[in-house]
Amino acid sequence: MNDYLKIISDSFTGYFKYLVDEITNPGWTNYFYWLLGLSLLVFTLEVVIPWRKKQSVFRKGFWLDAFYVVFNFFLFSLIGYNALSNVGVALFNDFLGLFGITNIVAVEVNTLPVWAQLLLMFVIADFIQWNVHRLLHRVPWLWKFHQIHHSVKEMGFAAQFRFHFVETLVYKSIQYIPLAMIGFGIEQFFVVHMFAVFVGHLNHANLDWSYGKLGYIFNNPRMHIWHHAKELPPQHRYGMNFGLTLSIWDYLFKTAYVPHSGKDIEIGFHGDEQFPEDFAGQVKYPFSSKN
Repeated sequence: MNDYLKIISDSFTGYFKYLVDEITNPGWTNYFYWLLGLSLLVFTLEVVIPWRKKQSVFRKGFWLDAFYVVFNFFLFSLIGYNALSNVGVALFNDFLGLFGITNIVAVEVNTLPVWAQLLLMFVIADFIQWNVHRLLHRVPWLWKFHQIHHSVKEMGFAAQFRFHFVETLVYKSIQYIPLAMIGFGIEQFFVVHMFAVFVGHLNHANLDWSYGKLGYIFNNPRMHIWHHAKELPPQHRYGMNFGLTLSIWDYLFKTAYVPHSGKDIEIGFHGDEQFPEDFAGQVKYPFSSKN
């Protein structure tokens, strides 16, 4: 028990030092400034070439989403996620140790070129996320948490970050074992993550982009707007277009749906008129016995 308490303590102090270092020491692998830079880039594109020209630059929910950026990517880890995940990894390794297992790597890929390792990690992680995203729509208790993301009423790049912190726990927990079984042996996963963040920005942005034939591979604003549609077609009653970065999964598994541009469709979900519009209310919403 003392070992786990030390992990928790070290996680809090370690992440705080990391966060301070991120802000005070800009560098090429600095997550804080890459996130800031990509956000400013896509926001500038929204201002210069907006798809929905009548939509305000600071759209409805913009500042709420801006707070979600800070909370989900920085404060949540500081408050407890970093400690919780480190303890979870330690408990999992201790559990394996009961059976004499010290390494669950099943596939060694560290002999591959770095680009191949990155590509493999990216594709596997995205496919897992696509499946988790479908679960968020099909499993009632998970949908309660995911409704927060679908409470967005006007799309913009920062809408990507409006999600309940429990989603992070679900995604990372399901991803952990499959990715841990593949011996990537590289630290450059930063590149994969920032690329996914950039595409996620673009998917939610007020931009009229579909990427032509590349739209069958990469998710895009014209496709993702339909994922947020309030009115769902009968053949997709649990939703459609579940891809996060890649759209190819939706085309392969028949969950793609882009009948037209979707520029002015109503987004949200039925009953969102009574949904909380503040951060505290949204975080508490899934835990309410009334829902």
